[in-house]
Amino acid sequence: MNKKIQKLTVSGVMIALAVSLSFVKVFALPYGGSITAFSMVPIMLVGFIYGIPWGLLTGAVYGVIEGVLGATVTAAFADQDVKGVLIICLLDYIVAFSVLGLSSIFKKGIKNAPVAFGLGTLTSGLLRYLCHFISGYLVFGQWAEWFFTQKSVTFGQKILEKYSGKGLAAIYSLIYNGTYMIPEIILSVILAVILMNIPQVKRIAYSGNLNK
Repeated sequence: MNKKIQKLTVSGVMIALAVSLSFVKVFALPYGGSITAFSMVPIMLVGFIYGIPWGLLTGAVYGVIEGVLGATVTAAFADQDVKGVLIICLLDYIVAFSVLGLSSIFKKGIKNAPVAFGLGTLTSGLLRYLCHFISGYLVFGQWAEWFFTQKSVTFGQKILEKYSGKGLAAIYSLIYNGTYMIPEIILSVILAVILMNIPQVKRIAYSGNLNK
């Protein structure tokens, strides 16, 4: 198979796999966000195999698809004005998923494949978390006080006593997005390390060719 066609095919399959895995929810938060069954890893794997530029592009395509699904399936844009919709589109979808393609950042500098992919997965996952944090702070910070008054948030009163305004919005976004992103990142790093300990996967990751 032609290398370009193979690259497009692999990327298309990985995007489809990522979308499918995003529907397999280990845990879903009541107000948006969920821990999925390794849905970030296929995009990270594409980035690790084919490099950062292609990884960013693949992540952006995946982000657009997730954005469409967010608008039609999960009502992610409900009750938002134009500014809010634009921020969510960029930070929660396009940029957030594009950065998953940065997973090869340590590939050249670290010769140990599991460590290189594991650290790349950790870094790109944290960057996605940062995107959601900024979006949450800018768009959803108004819900902070309400969130910390819920009975399920046992430490909410202590937070409300210490923080208010922008500080409260930042704490809210950090905690809320962290409840699903941190477990998701940990699961992804574990799978990334496992994958690079499989000789066939490691060979493909470093050759970029399924045929060799």
